[in-house]
Amino acid sequence: MASIVRYEKFSPKIGEGTLISKGVYIIGKVEIGKNVSVWYNSVLRGDVGSIYIGDGSNVQDGTIIHVDRVGGDTKVGSMVTIGHGCILHACTICDRVLIGMGSIIMNNATIESNSIIAAGSLITEGKIVKSGEVWAGRPAKLLRKILQEEIENINISAANYIELSKQYMGNDG
Repeated sequence: MASIVRYEKFSPKIGEGTLISKGVYIIGKVEIGKNVSVWYNSVLRGDVGSIYIGDGSNVQDGTIIHVDRVGGDTKVGSMVTIGHGCILHACTICDRVLIGMGSIIMNNATIESNSIIAAGSLITEGKIVKSGEVWAGRPAKLLRKILQEEIENINISAANYIELSKQYMGNDG
């Protein structure tokens, strides 16, 4: 069973058609859009700041999303795929982004639209990944410009997760 937890006067808001899987904790100032999926054992903790997840995005298994006390909200745009076991901390992820498995995005970092962060990457504090870029490494560096086919695949990935989540709904997901 998922745990939707009030923090002080703040209760999470969850949009229509959203899947919250077993073992997920959603705490406090969290707003989740429509047709989002938050998969098994992820934690979204909006206590000292707020978390926003846009429509059609997916947060895969074991991901942690948190905030920072000093101006550190976390914002995730629409049609974003966040791979398994990621950490997002007080950062901004714009629309149509793929965050590869095991990546860490630190405070005040921004990942602009139509970008890819390769699996296992570390985006350091305050870093800006420009629209249309692919970054990789620890710490991550610009690898190359994104290909049109990869932009299309980001959209396909998000759409596939919307469909997959619908299959899990009503299945004791």
